[in-house]
Parts: sequence; C-alpha cells; structure tokens
Amino acid sequence: MARNTVEAWIPEEYGSEVIQRITQTSVVEAVANRVPMSSDTRHVPRSAGMGVEVVDKGGAYGEDVSNNDDVLLYAKKFGKVLRIAEEDVDDSLVNILNVKMKDWGISYAKILDNASLAVTAAPGTGVPFQSLYYLLSQTDNNLGYTGSSNITVAGTGGATYANFSDAIGLVEAGDYYDPGTMIAIAHPTFKKSLRGILDSQQRPIFIEGLAGTPDTIFSVPIKWSLGARTSATATSAPTGRPIMAFVSTDLMHLGIRSGPESVFIDGRDGTSALTDESLLKMRARRGFVYGHPAGASILVG
Repeated sequence: MARNTVEAWIPEEYGSEVIQRITQTSVVEAVANRVPMSSDTRHVPRSAGMGVEVVDKGGAYGEDVSNNDDVLLYAKKFGKVLRIAEEDVDDSLVNILNVKMKDWGISYAKILDNASLAVTAAPGTGVPFQSLYYLLSQTDNNLGYTGSSNITVAGTGGATYANFSDAIGLVEAGDYYDPGTMIAIAHPTFKKSLRGILDSQQRPIFIEGLAGTPDTIFSVPIKWSLGARTSATATSAPTGRPIMAFVSTDLMHLGIRSGPESVFIDGRDGTSALTDESLLKMRARRGFVYGHPAGASILVG
C-alpha cells in the first residue's frame, strides 16, 4: 500500500540544541568559511597572492603574473535513520526524538571533522571529499608542492618539542602564513603530552585557557576535535593516530547545501502501520575543500 502523505524535511534553526551540539563538537562547522551551494558543486576562487615592486617616478607599473585559479566543492550527504516503536514514543518520560537528534548531531560533528581533516584515502566510497591529510600527502606540480612535505610524523615515544616546532614552522615559513587566522586543530589525546613539554627557557609551550580564553600552543589557539584521528574512510569513531593540524581559517571552505534537517515518518500510516514503527531521518549535505597545501601542516602523533 502506497503512502498517501508526503513529509517535508524540517531544517534545524541555528539556535537549536542540535546545532549547538554540532558547533560545540565540530571545529570545521564552527570556524570554516561557510559557502552556500545551490547545486552539488561550486567553484571557489583561489588567490595565488599578488606581487608588489618599487616603481620609479614616471616609470611603468609591472603587471602581476600570479597564477590565480579555483578549487571545487562537492556536496555529499551525511545521514542516518532511526526506527522507533510507537510505544517508545508514547511511553517515554523524555523526548526520545530530541535526544536522538542531539546524539546524531554529535556523531555528525565528529564524522565531518574526520572527513575534512584526517581521512588518508582519496575521495571515493566512504570518503566524501579530499581531506586536509590527503591534500598534504599528494604532490601538486602546478602549485609547486611536494607530497608529504608538510606532514611531520612523531616517533614511537610520542610527539616532542622538536615535532611541534617543526610542524608549526612549516606554515610560518610559507607565503600563506597569517598569525591572525592561524589555529591548531588537534585530538584531545595531545593534551597529556603537551602538559610536560617546555622550551629551552623552561616555559610551557602549551597554555590551558582560563575564563573563556582558548588553549594555545606557541601562542596559537587550539581547537579540540574528536574527529582528528587518521582513518581510511570517514567515521564518527576514528581509531588511527591522532593529528594536530596547523591551518588558516581563511583557507577552510565548508560548502552548505542543506541541513542539518530531519523528517519524521509516522508509523500509523502506510506499510509502517503493520509494525507500529516510526522512522526519524537526519541528514546534512556538506562539501569541504582546503585552499592551498602550503598554507597548512599536520603533526601525526
């Protein structure tokens, strides 16, 4: 028997608990440039900078020859469906739908960060778009970047002062270094090792923020993400090595196609009426791209 009603997807309002959980948990959702998408793909201009030179009195201005191009955002869908017995909805003392929607938001936040930052494979099955890790692992002759040159791998004893210093130094030495937009995105497991690392003057390189101020490393704000572990495919529970990424928020582009949004399919109609089970579907369609490999580095812990 075909259903005789059509449910509409209901977008989450920005101030909803689901959105608040997402922005509290996902660094990418919280700090990346949000790029509206009216289709599955969108080109984002990429600037190669612009030169400047001394011009003598009466002299001709030289023309800039920077190689400007663009990067491409692909929107992919993140979603899940929950089957709920009608009795659980009717008898529960808590609002089970709201609880499950917030739970979905937390998992979505982690898988989005993982897909954007730490997946090691090329886009394909289970890999929605090119992660920062994969971008830095590939050679791009057009950009003059050699694969893995901005990836630092710590030894078996854990990350050292030299590892952290080398990783941030790779960005500081590049043309895309901007102290005003630079942040570190790291898995919380780095906290333990960071607390014991001092510089040559016995000063801690890691400062834990107080009264709302951010944690910092070498004076760079740190954002903590549970998705910042390597994995072969995108997952909300990565188990690989933790990473700390030094990035510019100006170069992080998050394509917004739709959502987060939900639809509730009542179990009292259509074929679902045979089981008294309702369905709650949650989804968001997102794209991600990082502007230039020279503007980021990763430390693998």
